[in-house]
Amino acid sequence: MLLKDIAYQKIKEKILEEEYQPGNFLSERTLINDLNMSKTPIKNALVRLETENFVTVSSKQGIIINDLSVERINDIYNLRIALETFNCDSVYKQITDEQLSELKDNIDETKVASEKLDVKAFATLDHQFHLSISEIAGNNEITRTLLNYQDHLRRITLRHLNKDPMRVRKFYKEHIEILDALENHSSESVVLMKKHLQESKSILFQ
Repeated sequence: MLLKDIAYQKIKEKILEEEYQPGNFLSERTLINDLNMSKTPIKNALVRLETENFVTVSSKQGIIINDLSVERINDIYNLRIALETFNCDSVYKQITDEQLSELKDNIDETKVASEKLDVKAFATLDHQFHLSISEIAGNNEITRTLLNYQDHLRRITLRHLNKDPMRVRKFYKEHIEILDALENHSSESVVLMKKHLQESKSILFQ
């Protein structure tokens, strides 16, 4: 992996986990010290992060960590509800035992993360569960769209789970309900997915 890619991953991770707080300013010197890297790969990483709207680089103020607006979070969740209920509607009749097994493996790992209240592991597994259903549905454009928002969604998820880690157990239970409905080839999976995402969105705005 190139140094600029390593710098990109490290800075993005610190933003996602809010070690670098939204609204705060960073200097290049801080990043050089934190990452123990030279200026060039960090500058290249910042160009990419600015394109993805994680930061704004200002010659006068330095590097500003962008926050996600309430409006954008709401829009992203409404997009997810539309796309992911469509995914469930596409798969519940014909999902195979092999595909269900893949989702069950995710649920097994999620159980461990929820028991430990491991927010970081849970956030990763949560997005894997939703992406797996999208991949099973087979609409590449929907999966690509969800992937494009994945890092911002993980940031949102981590933020509200860190406020109350017990929420992982509620979301884990809801994943089991969705999986059970899919296993029974039931259209209830569509209803459950919509409810799961709507309640996740409402928790964010509490």
